[in-house]
Amino acid sequence: MRPLITIVTPALSDANNGNWQTARRWASFLGPGYRVRLTRAWTGEPADAMIALHARRSAESIARYADTGRPIALVLTGTDLYRDIEIDASARRSLTLARELVVLQAAGVGHLPTSLQARTRVIYQSAPTLTRLPPRRRSYDLAMVGHLRAEKDPLTAVRALSRIHDSTLRLRIVGDARDETIGTAIARAAASDPRLQWLGGLPHAQARREIRRARLLLLPSLMEGGANVLIEAVTCGVAAICSRIDGSIGMLGPDYEGYFPVGDADALATLIERCRRDDAFVGHLEAQASARAALFEPARERRAVHALARALLEAPGPA
Repeated sequence: MRPLITIVTPALSDANNGNWQTARRWASFLGPGYRVRLTRAWTGEPADAMIALHARRSAESIARYADTGRPIALVLTGTDLYRDIEIDASARRSLTLARELVVLQAAGVGHLPTSLQARTRVIYQSAPTLTRLPPRRRSYDLAMVGHLRAEKDPLTAVRALSRIHDSTLRLRIVGDARDETIGTAIARAAASDPRLQWLGGLPHAQARREIRRARLLLLPSLMEGGANVLIEAVTCGVAAICSRIDGSIGMLGPDYEGYFPVGDADALATLIERCRRDDAFVGHLEAQASARAALFEPARERRAVHALARALLEAPGPA
């Protein structure tokens, strides 16, 4: 009988977020060789190994499964790496219970304690390469895709838009409001500026279509473990403007020229205006991103996920 791997993820299909997309994709990769169970929490069902997303939110499942003596891999998210493991005891305990640690971009390894880095591997996420769609001619569209919460810092993008006096510019925001205060602020801004269009949550295919038609993707996040939307932009040839955070640097490299300081709406506005008037600069950003695209190929991620599963099952037992 094929080994059974339980994937614990705090987000299932109803969440329609990056964690769910990762869990869904990994389950599909493992499906041909393993039995796979996707669940929000482990409730005691037998399993040969566990892959858990999120050190804090999956901490209870990790702790209970560790008592079975079977191996655990922990996939660290942005809030894990850049907040929770520093302030939350349950998240730190998850690190010690996992045999394998996974980060989703290269800069994440260095944020872990030195004692844990030897059992940490980088697995870049992936997206199928899709043809870019023709952009709208009457507007210069910026796409921002992600549920609205503080970690994504969408209000910096809104403030940047307000600083640019260009009637053809549009900021199209895809995502549900996970923070009521931010959602209210976005709605008010959209009511006063027709260039701001909040589309709400969309199915994954439609959200990616928004990226494919955009002139630029905006990613102003305060923290990211490894943003799926950034990979989806790279693999359809759309340049991204990102806050200078480890989660984006670890994917696009330190020399990428589309970064701006975290939370700096003036700098973001300046960068948007440069892109608006300088097609050659946008082409340069696209070329820089394209040079990294091989990292985000599905076949590469599939091989890495299978290697993780083999590492777990060939050396069972606690770390």
